[in-house]
Amino acid sequence: VQLRASGGGLVQAGGSLRLSCLVSGGTFSDYGMGWFRQAAGKEREFVLGINWRGSVTREVDSVKGRFTISRDNAKNMVYLQMNSLKPEDTAVYYCAARRQIIPSSLSYDFCGQGTLVTVSS
Repeated sequence: VQLRASGGGLVQAGGSLRLSCLVSGGTFSDYGMGWFRQAAGKEREFVLGINWRGSVTREVDSVKGRFTISRDNAKNMVYLQMNSLKPEDTAVYYCAARRQIIPSSLSYDFCGQGTLVTVSS
């Protein structure tokens, strides 16, 4: 299974970005999906996760009301919509997959290469 994240870039504070993750090589609907992030000098942090059906999501408090996760099982895609971005959201964002359940930053089956999001003040 391979995961390829895209959509990162430079954005001003208050702006929006949408990250995408294409999953190939497996049965996408078998996997819970998640987004992690890692800022420079910090540990990897769980951001948002979604179960295989898209009916259950989990999020870290710092992104509540600003970020949403969604998936399209027909396209093997998972998305991270990020609104009202803050400089502290600057990080490399990774998508990850775990069979049957939502992955955590310490427990996942597959993880992509990451895409850099930089939020300027």
